[in-house]
Amino acid sequence: MTLSLHHQPLTAEALAEQFFRNCAGEWTSQRRYYSLTSGETQEVTSEITVEFLEPERELLRELAQRHQLESETPFLCGSRVTWESHYEGVSRKPSRGKTVFGVRGEILYRDRGFATPKPVIADFWFTNPETMCLKTEYNNSSFEEELKLIGEKYRTRQTVIRRDGEELMIGQYLETRR
Repeated sequence: MTLSLHHQPLTAEALAEQFFRNCAGEWTSQRRYYSLTSGETQEVTSEITVEFLEPERELLRELAQRHQLESETPFLCGSRVTWESHYEGVSRKPSRGKTVFGVRGEILYRDRGFATPKPVIADFWFTNPETMCLKTEYNNSSFEEELKLIGEKYRTRQTVIRRDGEELMIGQYLETRR
């Protein structure tokens, strides 16, 4: 007897939920920003905490309100990320922050953008279950990101920032789970 199993491909939402669950934890991020206009580089070390959020969490309801979404459970899941960053070679105070993400369909909702305190959205897709890609656009700028889980202990990220169609900066990150 032959048994044939047919697997449905996972939806973007299901892949995002799995990815967010796998990213939960404490990370140390070492990153370098390359300014493409000036040629300068900036090194930053951050301590990051990623928390997986179930759909009923109050943080996700608050995020839905900021985006004017109506529903008892507007998101499949989400994530809260908090960080403290230290800049090397410059006399700048450490920066601290937090942001909340919510997954709905193929859109990632965020309570704030990289360069704005206003809520933003990003299109997302997966090249494989371990690699999430995002594209966020606002204020004539675009941010393209790739986040890749490498085993249980490592994650890489790369961000390309454009304004008015011109590439301005590339950020490259190596993150290690603590």
